[in-house]
Amino acid sequence: QVQLVESGGGLVHTGASLRLSCAASGRTFSAYNMGWFRQAPGTEREFVAVISWRGTTIAYVDSVKGRFTISRDNAQNTVYLQMNSLKPEDTAVYYCVAGTGWGRSAEFYTYWGQGTQVTVSS
Repeated sequence: QVQLVESGGGLVHTGASLRLSCAASGRTFSAYNMGWFRQAPGTEREFVAVISWRGTTIAYVDSVKGRFTISRDNAQNTVYLQMNSLKPEDTAVYYCVAGTGWGRSAEFYTYWGQGTQVTVSS
């Protein structure tokens, strides 16, 4: 089992920055690909970003490219999502995920955190 706990969400204005953190415990963190999904009210969960277990391969949804950066610290069992130039359409609950699969579908990720709310006001 892997337990994931997100933090760092909040209410910000358009153009601001936030850094989300996801602390993992349980099985070997470095064995898992880690990612972030988000879900806005009335919508399906959306892939945001993923980073491979060694941190050498990264993918983003097009809408956040150039604004968001995913990173990981295997020594600290933590994955981060640096979010810059935030827009109202980034408003959502952000979920940290872990899995041995790779891809943009939720099915590749076995473990999910409880989520952290990000709200961007215009």
